[in-house]
Amino acid sequence: MLDSIPLYQPPRLLRNPHLMTLVPRYLPRATSLATLPQEPRLFATEPGTQLLGFCHWQPHRRSAPTVLLVHGLEGSSNSRYMLGIAAKAYRAGFNVVRLNQRNCGGTEHLSPTLYNSGLSIDYRAIVRELARQDGLDRIWLVGYSMGGNLVLKAAGELGHDEPALAGVAAVCPNIDPTVCARALEEPRNWLYHRHFLNGLKARLRRKAALFPGKWDLARLDSITRISEFDHWYTAPDGGYESGADYYDRSGARHVLGSIAVPTLIITAQDDPFIPYSMFTVPTILSHPLIQLIAPQYGGHCGFYQQRTNGEDAHWAENRIVDFLRNGRL
Repeated sequence: MLDSIPLYQPPRLLRNPHLMTLVPRYLPRATSLATLPQEPRLFATEPGTQLLGFCHWQPHRRSAPTVLLVHGLEGSSNSRYMLGIAAKAYRAGFNVVRLNQRNCGGTEHLSPTLYNSGLSIDYRAIVRELARQDGLDRIWLVGYSMGGNLVLKAAGELGHDEPALAGVAAVCPNIDPTVCARALEEPRNWLYHRHFLNGLKARLRRKAALFPGKWDLARLDSITRISEFDHWYTAPDGGYESGADYYDRSGARHVLGSIAVPTLIITAQDDPFIPYSMFTVPTILSHPLIQLIAPQYGGHCGFYQQRTNGEDAHWAENRIVDFLRNGRL
């Protein structure tokens, strides 16, 4: 029940959305998974495409539920939030698979394509492989930001068709990339925009070196907006007609109504570039299986809290583990 969810209490100094977004990334925390068993694994999702995952199996993997973790834009399986939630989920008795999106985590050589917000086919394929090949029958998808959009989109597309899918959790998902790209390009968000755009440009250069002649980089240096990058590179690479077509078609908002498993969405009303208004729609608010938790503060995937009730400082991670255990908060 909503009234039983531990209240999110941010430190007063972090009630600024930009400080909340940035500061927790640099605060000390234990993120080592050295004590967990680990098995690297390549998942073939399309012809010529593989995703690298790091699997942390419980001693009796078939009897344990499984969590697939998907990072955000320009992140990887080693992002701090991925390591943090992995450790907590494993300690709670779950198998954990930390996935790299296409080209992320040093895997540019494993796919001939770029990555984008619409590639939910990868996560549908991985769920099916784990269900059919490994015999796992309780699989949860958890994603952050861009990864949150991808897991929600995958769940909506699967609908009732995959009995092994147990539920989905998404933190600050960009369910409407058109709106999110516009917000990201606002002057107040220049720091995030520059970080993402520079990272995407550098990644494309690495990809082009591996696949000579596949991309024309002549205009790359002159691109100053992420929407331009997506129009000239991401969209045509992904089979979209334009950047606008890509942003529209890749959003999970189109399929949220088809989700057929318990779903948790955590977002902050003050997220700098994931506007809260996207979530105040009947498709979400009236869906019997979607639970929306939207504190006033939290920034973008920050949710750093004052330590309380025996919890550590990472409020959203703790709520996800609660959700995984119970199927609802």
